[in-house]
Amino acid sequence: MLNKYARAFFTRVLTPFAGFLLRKGVSPDTVTLIGTAGVVAGALAFYPRGEFFWGTVVITLFVFSDLVDGNMARQAGRSSRWGAFLDSTLDRVADGAVFGGLALWYAGGGDNLTLCAVTIFCLASGQVVSYTKARGEAIGLKVAVNGLVERSERLVITLVLCGLAGFHRTFGVPGIQWLLPIALWVVAVGSLITLIQRVVTVHREAAEAEAAEQPVGQGSGV
Repeated sequence: MLNKYARAFFTRVLTPFAGFLLRKGVSPDTVTLIGTAGVVAGALAFYPRGEFFWGTVVITLFVFSDLVDGNMARQAGRSSRWGAFLDSTLDRVADGAVFGGLALWYAGGGDNLTLCAVTIFCLASGQVVSYTKARGEAIGLKVAVNGLVERSERLVITLVLCGLAGFHRTFGVPGIQWLLPIALWVVAVGSLITLIQRVVTVHREAAEAEAAEQPVGQGSGV
């Protein structure tokens, strides 16, 4: 849902900015690299110290590069396999930094090994969810399912509720700190469901493909 509607909205909003960067001679790959570096720096500099509000502000400023670089490539007519590979690879790096930073907090100052484990599961399951689709497509399957919680949903749920949870420490808002654990549990369960959906889909499509490739009459006793 977020991929379909939010991405289309922000693409329209960011199109003038993408055009401006192109006119200044900035390449899409440069935006991808800078965006990822900003997300990683924001996540690892703020989250392990429990500074969720300011960490989320910094990450949010850079996370939109994921929309800007693709917009720039389309405007310049330079969409490429390399650009798609680089963007997808660095997305995994950024995701790892976000959940890794939160895991470091719960392993240290946050002092909650259960939530540390949940956060690590969010990190690992998110990577595997992406891998199942990529691997399925690599062996010639359509993997015709998106699943309950894709990358966009994982990031929006985590960053929005993490930023709001940061109001407790930064502005003294009481009780709101529990939004982050809620977000992590929701993402963990949603990622698990998505993983199951994709594995089931790949299994079904693989069986159908192999059945279609089987010679007519084979196994029928004729």
